[in-house]
Amino acid sequence: MTSIVSATAARDGVAAARHLARWLALAATPTFAIMAVLTAVIGAGPADMLCAAGHGSGLGGMVPMYLLMSAFHSAAWLRLIAERRGASRHVSRRT
Repeated sequence: MTSIVSATAARDGVAAARHLARWLALAATPTFAIMAVLTAVIGAGPADMLCAAGHGSGLGGMVPMYLLMSAFHSAAWLRLIAERRGASRHVSRRT
């Protein structure tokens, strides 16, 4: 009986960890996008000066870095959109 309870608890823990990881992955893209907007609106701070120092191009600084991080983390959103479209197509074919 104890092993059944332990196995169930382990499966529930894994499921909870996967669920949390999925939500964290979805949170990354809008978080980085908001950080890019706030950094662009509020202005450059000391960290932006450090990142832009010596580059001389428009690609230096925190705003482009946040935008790139937002783009690189968008896979979770693309996966969610694809899953929803696939599910809606599957439902519409049934009816």
